[in-house]
Amino acid sequence: MSFEITGKLVAKYDTVQRTETFKTREFVIEKTEEINGRSISNYIKFQSVQDRTAMPDRFNIGDEVKVSFNIKGTRWVKDGRENYITNLDAWRMEHVKLGQNADAPAVQPSVTDIPPSDVVDDLPF
Repeated sequence: MSFEITGKLVAKYDTVQRTETFKTREFVIEKTEEINGRSISNYIKFQSVQDRTAMPDRFNIGDEVKVSFNIKGTRWVKDGRENYITNLDAWRMEHVKLGQNADAPAVQPSVTDIPPSDVVDDLPF
């Protein structure tokens, strides 16, 4: 299942080579909402993997973007202790034109419109 969210790009991190054949990169968007007359900001960290690690390079800090992502969860057991990890795996980023309704943003076409195949990894992060 795929999800989408629109917000302001506030951080881009370096690509991390996790194994010889697996790499990841994280970035953060700020989603601000008005709730009962107060402005509430949430910071959402995403991960991109493999060939999608270059995706944030097309965007500048402060750009309004729409991120398409999948939610992935992993159960990890080490030394008899269970841990559960949730990742927001981004597979597409698009510019959002300012002045548009946030519920129906006008976006520029993206070259990464194909959702990724499931990547299997046993990493604890």
